[in-house]
Amino acid sequence: MQDVLSLILGGGRGTRLYPLTKLRSKPAVPVAGKYRLIDIPISNCINSGCNRIYVLTQFLSVSLHRHIANTYKFDPFSRGFVEVLAAQQTNETADWYQGTADAVRQQIRYVREDGAREVLILSGDQLYRMDFRKLLEGHRDGKADVTIAVLPVSRSQVSAFGVVQLNDTGQVAGFVEKPQTEAQLAPLMTPPEWLEKRGITAHGRPYLASMGIYLFNRQVLVDLLNAPPLATDFGKEIFPRSIKTHRVQAHLFDGYWEDLGTVKAYHEANLALASENPPFDFHSPDGVIYTRMRYLPASRLSGATLDQCLISDGCVIQSGTRLERSVVGVRSRIGRNAIVRDTVIIGADKFETDAERAQNRERGVPDLVIGDNCVIERAIIDKDSRIGNNVRLVNRKGVCEEEGDNYVIREGIVVIPRGSVLRDGTEI
Repeated sequence: MQDVLSLILGGGRGTRLYPLTKLRSKPAVPVAGKYRLIDIPISNCINSGCNRIYVLTQFLSVSLHRHIANTYKFDPFSRGFVEVLAAQQTNETADWYQGTADAVRQQIRYVREDGAREVLILSGDQLYRMDFRKLLEGHRDGKADVTIAVLPVSRSQVSAFGVVQLNDTGQVAGFVEKPQTEAQLAPLMTPPEWLEKRGITAHGRPYLASMGIYLFNRQVLVDLLNAPPLATDFGKEIFPRSIKTHRVQAHLFDGYWEDLGTVKAYHEANLALASENPPFDFHSPDGVIYTRMRYLPASRLSGATLDQCLISDGCVIQSGTRLERSVVGVRSRIGRNAIVRDTVIIGADKFETDAERAQNRERGVPDLVIGDNCVIERAIIDKDSRIGNNVRLVNRKGVCEEEGDNYVIREGIVVIPRGSVLRDGTEI
């Protein structure tokens, strides 16, 4: 694995995750109370023995840079690093990244200078655990030029992914980005018996979708990126083109994997982590997920009732409050007699002192994060929000999409943007 260089793509504007991406990039979005999305691919790399990692960023990346700098520090004798490569003007180009392939091309000199044998390209907004050593082993054993990690999906899911067509040997014979028609889908169906021979039970999932995890031989990557006409995207251009000229194979994966690219997917994945049997374990012996060490005190609960919840460090939950199937982020403070259901509370960046709270109350500003007697259901409360007393966030109109001064509703989920203030008695 010392011959592998890892590139993690920091994502575009993240419009589907808005307003969580209003003030931060997608990989910097908190997940599971105390982690950030970028921790997932970086931890998978570290656990697999890949310790030379570049993160390619472009939009609203300050908090992401800070998190990486404060979290990932390697022994100076290990040659390991996690470094940020931000989009920048150079003598060759003055443009923003135009797509995934263009982002890698604009930073290609770091690939050339590294001398790695293979280059691993990952997305920064997915939740999964993978041992990349198995991916590399299959890549080298198959003498592949390119390997694409794929996951079985159902007919209802294919329109959101790039889907591969395989021949009998597992080599990629076709690639269609987000197929929509039956004519496109018919040749992409993988026979269930072919999957079963490789230890995967189809269960109504006859299509193999790209996971956004690619392994290239270094020189092949350089050649494909520089071949005219210059491609901007891996899925739409590089792969359909490369299967005609190179040996492209698939690496089958059938573990837990979720793309948290939308508000609904993000909300559901977080709540699933708080369930009695969560589908993903952050402290699995197969690979721990790392994050920033904050040195926060243990959370304090006084007469509260919790059912299927994740409570992070440094929280205070007061008497009479009931939480059901919710995730509570670091430094959250929840008042008395509140009801919180199916909600993700991202938390706060600092603790307020009693003096600060008293001063804010004199000015009519609520405490961080949730006040007394609130009812909050099916919501996401972003960081440093101030929810006053007797506030109801229940989507009382039952709308699917809406935007207000201090809230956004996406697919029926009420999202309170970072730093918002909801005065006492507010109802949404």
